[in-house]
Amino acid sequence: MAGHDRLTPEGKKFYAEIEKLKQLQVRVGFKAGDGAADDGTDMCDIAMWNELGTYNMPSRPFKKQSVDGHVPEINAFCKAAVRKLVNGGTAEEVLSAVGQKHVTLMQKEIRGGGFTPNAQITITGGWMRNQKSGKLFHVEGKKSEQPLINTGQMRQAVHYFIKEKE
Repeated sequence: MAGHDRLTPEGKKFYAEIEKLKQLQVRVGFKAGDGAADDGTDMCDIAMWNELGTYNMPSRPFKKQSVDGHVPEINAFCKAAVRKLVNGGTAEEVLSAVGQKHVTLMQKEIRGGGFTPNAQITITGGWMRNQKSGKLFHVEGKKSEQPLINTGQMRQAVHYFIKEKE
């Protein structure tokens, strides 16, 4: 970069951190194989089924809502993160702050995203018939009308990580 030799040490550090930011990304969500429910089901699968819905379950898009419902807040947070970088912060510190902020937003949506209520069978439990095979099976009730919350494991499994861009 022309004129780079006239930068102060702080200016050089700033440009170096910008170059690091260009090479890194933060990912937020669930990592396959990084946690399982009590019955052994991968938490990444549970999150996907809830986000997208299934044949028997409505979509409860907590991931999408954690972005779409918080755009002004996310923009303000990112502007503050850039100020941290200008004031001597590192690329990793900025991305960590952004990652943690989004984890918090996603957990907030899981807790209270205004989703379709649980079906009565989900709340109280009982016997159901498999629609394909016709066989009866028992559903343990979760005793809660709150969708996405049963043990809290999915909410607690939300995390972020920083990695190099591909």
